[in-house]
Amino acid sequence: MNQLKTKAAFTDKKFLVTLVFVTSLFMFWGIAITMADVLNKHFQHTMSLSKFQSAFVQFAVFGAYAVMGIPAGLFMKRFGYKKGVLLGLTLFAIGAFLFVPAANISSFAFFGIALFIVGCGLSTLETVAHPFVASLGDQRTSDQRINFAQSFNAVGAMLGPAIGSYFLLRNNVAGSTDLTSVKILYAVIGAVILLVAITFSFVTVPATTDPHVDSEAGTDGVNVAIAPDKKLVEHRHFVWAVVAQFFNVAAQAGTWAFFINYGHEKMGFSDAEAGNYMVLFMGMMLAGRFIGTFLMRIIAPNRLLAAFALGNILMCILVAQSFGLISFLALLLINFFFSIMFPTIFSLGLKNLGGRTQQAASFLSMGVVGGAFFPFIMGAVADSAGIANAYYTPIICYVVIFFFAYKFYKVRH
Repeated sequence: MNQLKTKAAFTDKKFLVTLVFVTSLFMFWGIAITMADVLNKHFQHTMSLSKFQSAFVQFAVFGAYAVMGIPAGLFMKRFGYKKGVLLGLTLFAIGAFLFVPAANISSFAFFGIALFIVGCGLSTLETVAHPFVASLGDQRTSDQRINFAQSFNAVGAMLGPAIGSYFLLRNNVAGSTDLTSVKILYAVIGAVILLVAITFSFVTVPATTDPHVDSEAGTDGVNVAIAPDKKLVEHRHFVWAVVAQFFNVAAQAGTWAFFINYGHEKMGFSDAEAGNYMVLFMGMMLAGRFIGTFLMRIIAPNRLLAAFALGNILMCILVAQSFGLISFLALLLINFFFSIMFPTIFSLGLKNLGGRTQQAASFLSMGVVGGAFFPFIMGAVADSAGIANAYYTPIICYVVIFFFAYKFYKVRH
């Protein structure tokens, strides 16, 4: 029977072990990203940093995406998915182990270097993992696999603040400069990631379905290049996707970085309590991923993205009003509306690029660098005008995402 007339499977049995490993990568970088938000608050205490200064945590992690995005893509193209994963895990582990000497000499600059190397590992994993997951089966179900894997990223995003709050914030003492808990925690993380890398090195990856080649006209199983003669930058939907991803991660990084500050300053929670609420905050993202994936069966992805962008504009306005519980619930809902943004922007940006898909994935991953800069803006506003007013600033980000989803997502010949 013709392949196009059969129902496309989610994946094949031969890919199951590889899919489990690659999906776990989404969880690991979810843990690392949200752990950085707990570090932000912990360093404010132990190293006497302002909110603006502590934003260097996010700058180091997300700034690595600007440096590593293209090299990671080139490495993946030359050496393949498996070696790309191993490179990412190795950098991740090295960065984590560097927390030990950084804590020993109590150097925020050294921590920045360690976080930057961790970020290089995360950037490599993110660049490799999206097209890797897409390649593990029929290309008609690649979006389903990416959204499935991204759900585990949300699980990791819940585990990050839970682990960080327990080990870093639970026993915070005013005026303490003890960094022992940071040292031990990241040494364990480094060991776990290194073990995963060693284990994955023994996994045999079957030949994959390459999503990066042009197909014959009319074939739905792969990513058809609508305009193969165009340069990548001439594909307007791709360029706008990079811009939208930049602003998406910018808003996300700022919102996450100061969530604990908002809970402490506006709701009266202790740092550890606010950190525990961050688990619920990330749980809202997980719920949004599952609900959003279901809604995409009846609502076009771009329309749902536009609606969620408008939802977050309203939530930011409510958060900034300091209405107590209402504003805090709105803050939690911001992450619900964040849920589908990253994978949906990523997927829309890669449509119909054919052989340029791999290169495009690198640039879309580099769009994450927005998270390096925006926390500085929110931190500066929070220091001068209060943490609530800082939540006005992400609104411009959602306006950009809305216009991408409403108009500029369209593929042009």
